Amino acid sequence: MTRTPLDPDGPTLRARLRDVADRLVPWLERMRTEPVARLDGGRKAALALGSDWPEEGTPWRRLLALLDRALATSLHTTSPGYLAYVPGGGLPDAAVAQLYADLVNRFTTLWMPAPAFVRMEIDVIRWIAAMVGFGPQAGGLLLSGGSMANLVAIHTARVARLPEDFLEGVILVGEQTHHSVGKAARIAGFPTRALEVVPSDERFRMSPDALASAVTRLREEGRRPFLVVASAGTTAVGAVDDLLALAEICAREGLWLHVDGAYGGFFALTERGRAVLAGIERADSVTLDPHKGLFLPYGTGALVVARRSDLRAAHASHGSYLPPPSEDDDAWDLADLGPELSRDARGLRVWLPLRLHGFGAFRSALSDKLELARVAADAVRVMPAVRLVSEPVLSLFAFRWEGPGDDLDRANRRWLADTNQRGRVFLTGATVPDPRDGRPIFVLRVCVLGLRTDRATIDALIADLGETLPG
Repeated sequence: MTRTPLDPDGPTLRARLRDVADRLVPWLERMRTEPVARLDGGRKAALALGSDWPEEGTPWRRLLALLDRALATSLHTTSPGYLAYVPGGGLPDAAVAQLYADLVNRFTTLWMPAPAFVRMEIDVIRWIAAMVGFGPQAGGLLLSGGSMANLVAIHTARVARLPEDFLEGVILVGEQTHHSVGKAARIAGFPTRALEVVPSDERFRMSPDALASAVTRLREEGRRPFLVVASAGTTAVGAVDDLLALAEICAREGLWLHVDGAYGGFFALTERGRAVLAGIERADSVTLDPHKGLFLPYGTGALVVARRSDLRAAHASHGSYLPPPSEDDDAWDLADLGPELSRDARGLRVWLPLRLHGFGAFRSALSDKLELARVAADAVRVMPAVRLVSEPVLSLFAFRWEGPGDDLDRANRRWLADTNQRGRVFLTGATVPDPRDGRPIFVLRVCVLGLRTDRATIDALIADLGETLPG
């Protein structure tokens, strides 16, 4: 059999895999103590990659050196000290699973070509749906992240609740709703006027009373409210909407309830999280991100829907060149549940870690993150002139220094920069309305969701915030 350079022989492939393992396994240990943000030289490293057309190949060792440099000049998002945005995990077992999936390259969007691999994703979706509280009629699929999950949810809700001429349809969102929802609405064909922002209460939650009033007003104006997007953990401050109250309104008014739980949804595994997320089981659809709450690599999102038939009604399509559609309730054609036909085999990188470790290990880890966030918030709240702007309802909280000075936002931005400069932790900030008077204020935020974040990390955070405190 003739081989080309595109199809390396066994010894060559083993050598390349060994080269990667020999670099990354030690790095996973070393990066725990390295600075979280080492962006100096990042532009130079990017330019060193070269952008000329590569007609001829580049030596393997040269490419490894470029990868080493790229790794060394980027945010260490897998570091224990990465407390910014909403951390991902980079779970090593998921990376091994993805390597397996990519090498065997099975087609998993239809049942017929790879039943067992498709069943892995079906099982994952059923497990997630059961965690949310959905019944056996639920369905869903894995997507690239919360943005795509929200898009699929909006499209599914539109088909279920609106006629084909849907331009008068209205999507009701909160002031803290993730920006991907507005983007998804535009991609789905809705005009800008279709997004109705409902005021928040003093805890940054969508006000149920304001929602009910908005629905009444919109209908009096001849508009067609059809979808409410609630939040189970907002990105800026970690707020969780009153899902029970919103579910009551949606049931009464015939509205589709979508819960964006990309950040907070998997806390339903824990006792405390389940109480905070009460009412999520009454949603029509829920977005969750395994690349957040299950510590998996980026590019792993999920959408679960209370009725799989709603997904099929919105997405099913067929070509004569494809296998006949599956009619078996245990044998799903994932292409009929979402927008993609060809896609990577996402199921294995979720299924393998869950089967290998069991949900109990993830529940324990998430419970630990909740406790670490509480410890951090309790330490921050007693710092001189510091106000907790949002409590850690889950594992995220926001705060700011309010000592003497004319430009408190500038002082807090400086506090953020000085803390990050120390290299042990990396935080980000956000501008939010002050719950006391509504004026925009800059806050620092801590999100405890990194796989490796532990008590030593929190101790370093508290020490560095204290030593860089303004004033």
